[in-house]
Amino acid sequence: MDYLLTEQQIMVRDLARKIAKEKITPVAAEHDEKETFPWEIMKVMAESDLCGVYIEEKYGGLGGGAMELCLVTEELSRACGGIAICFAATALGTYPIILFGNDEQKQKYLPDIASGKKLAAFALTEAGAGSDAGAIATTARKEGDHYVLNGVKQWITNGGEAEVYTVIAMTDREKGARGASAFIIEKGTPGFDFGKKEKKLGIRASATRELVFNECKIPKANLLGREGMGFIVAMKTFDKSRPGVAAQAVGIAQGALDHAVKYSRERKQFGKTISSFQGLQFMLADMATEVEAARALTYSVAKMVDTGAKDVSKESAMAKLFASDVAMKVTTDAIQVLGGYGYMRDYPVEKYMRDAKITQIYEGTNQIQRNVIALELLKEQLRG
Repeated sequence: MDYLLTEQQIMVRDLARKIAKEKITPVAAEHDEKETFPWEIMKVMAESDLCGVYIEEKYGGLGGGAMELCLVTEELSRACGGIAICFAATALGTYPIILFGNDEQKQKYLPDIASGKKLAAFALTEAGAGSDAGAIATTARKEGDHYVLNGVKQWITNGGEAEVYTVIAMTDREKGARGASAFIIEKGTPGFDFGKKEKKLGIRASATRELVFNECKIPKANLLGREGMGFIVAMKTFDKSRPGVAAQAVGIAQGALDHAVKYSRERKQFGKTISSFQGLQFMLADMATEVEAARALTYSVAKMVDTGAKDVSKESAMAKLFASDVAMKVTTDAIQVLGGYGYMRDYPVEKYMRDAKITQIYEGTNQIQRNVIALELLKEQLRG
């Protein structure tokens, strides 16, 4: 479908597609098998000036927004969801600085992220706190002109590989979620360390680690916004970043569909290709329709974000929810199209299914997305 992309957006999409096809596809299986971080791909992304597509030009970016981020994420995910998230997770870690950072903070961190010199990460989740921000146990106590952090963050994408982290910690536990604050913390800060690298079902090229803070002292200049704004920082960040997760899901689904269509034209049964069987044609038609519907919703929400819509919580949740459910269904159906071969690691579709699953979980499970959507609907009804 024609989504009326600008000339620059088409250029960005085509460049990302070229990188995915030429650089990512040949190494995707190896990175998945060995669970290695794709630094060589991140270098290619930096050299191609794609790392800052969503960052303002005055900070070294291309001046795009959520739409450009979605286009790049989708194309990379079409080749490998695990490698794509190394790029997309940096955007998640960067959005709090874009949205709430002062000019000094932006000048200090955004140019290096835009150039690809540094990766970023976002740290909210803990063993006992995910969607429930009020249950965060990590603390930040103020001492003079510094804050001292203590606690452990869990399942942090790009953990250990990123140089810049936006971290949510409690500055006033008595206030619950309103007592959370957001901080920028750099890798190498004394008292800041990393736990083991997690062994995952999918997105194995991506690094997922604990962040460990033990009397970690940071200057008060590293506070994002004001004290008590941590929950707002997190929620506004997710409003902007969830279309990116949706785009990852769309890319994974499209990649699996591509393989299913190609295989159906090659595989023969009863003397003809299986693509000639109506039952399989119906499967492919449904898969393609679902992918296009997810893409349309994702792009629409990304454009809402970029036009400055005041509240996109419901729509961002819808895009993430719908696209990730589609990704799980389409990748599962792709395995069915390939039959026994689809279940084997010699063929890539089983990896697409493993990668798809996480899109239903991170940045808020799909059950949480439904809560967000329902609450917004009820608020709209009350407002009349």
